[in-house]
Amino acid sequence: MSWHRPAGALSTRDTLISLDPAAAGWTYSGIEVFEVSEETPFGRLMEGIEGVLVPLSARDLVVTIDEVTYPMTGRVGVFDAVSDWLYIPLGSALQVEAAAGEVALCTARATNTYPACYTPATEVQVEVRGAGRATRQVTNIATPASFAAADRINVCEVITPGGNLSSWPPHRHDGITDCPTNNEEIYYFRIGKQESAHGDEEGQGLFHVYTVDGSVDDTVTIHDGDIYLIPQGYHGPTIAPPEYPMYFLNVLAGPAAERTMSFCDDPAHHWIRADWQSLEPDPRCPVTSALGRVQR
Repeated sequence: MSWHRPAGALSTRDTLISLDPAAAGWTYSGIEVFEVSEETPFGRLMEGIEGVLVPLSARDLVVTIDEVTYPMTGRVGVFDAVSDWLYIPLGSALQVEAAAGEVALCTARATNTYPACYTPATEVQVEVRGAGRATRQVTNIATPASFAAADRINVCEVITPGGNLSSWPPHRHDGITDCPTNNEEIYYFRIGKQESAHGDEEGQGLFHVYTVDGSVDDTVTIHDGDIYLIPQGYHGPTIAPPEYPMYFLNVLAGPAAERTMSFCDDPAHHWIRADWQSLEPDPRCPVTSALGRVQR
């Protein structure tokens, strides 16, 4: 069994990716990725879902939620800068316009309504996680610690410099046996090439997922634009080959009354976290900021 969805496998007439809970075979998490242009705005009625709108390679967007307009700055690409973002309420009418570019609408089945909320890039929390070759940038968009005004959705971005790995140690959040957290997780990958601002068709990496019962042990080659669904099991590492930096957008949601992004490490590898204390972080992280690529 593989939960890997190669680039193009989830495309529709008006989206690069269209994934709702029914298509994923679960209950809460979804994502749409779409290209906007002057001729092709994007619209959705948020029936039964809340959303987080993240520009990926689009700039100077005009977003309308229930006839209220929100200008957004966006960015040239995911390896170019941290972007502003917008929380989209349950039941609202959404329209996105821009001259050109790629935008992600992360979604979760929801029951409680929260107001629309715009967050500028300068207020998005960026952290450096891990150490040594496991150093990566985590951009906390709509996580429980960074954004409280949402029902179920959690969203973050991770940038892994070429030659490093992320999702390490392997961890899970599937509610099975002694792991209390239960979140369905989506990985949307963009793989760069050297100093590219966005993904490159030559980019590739690796990803490992395995379940507690051993029914799934999947190591796959990830290409630019791929999706990987994680309904259960340990996941990690994600590996970025030298010269091919890896970006992934994570969408998580689950049944808990309070949003959480807690997880359970594979006990065999939990010791790695303590070992980080003796290692220096990779100086290439953070890779990006609200002002653009970090210069060194």
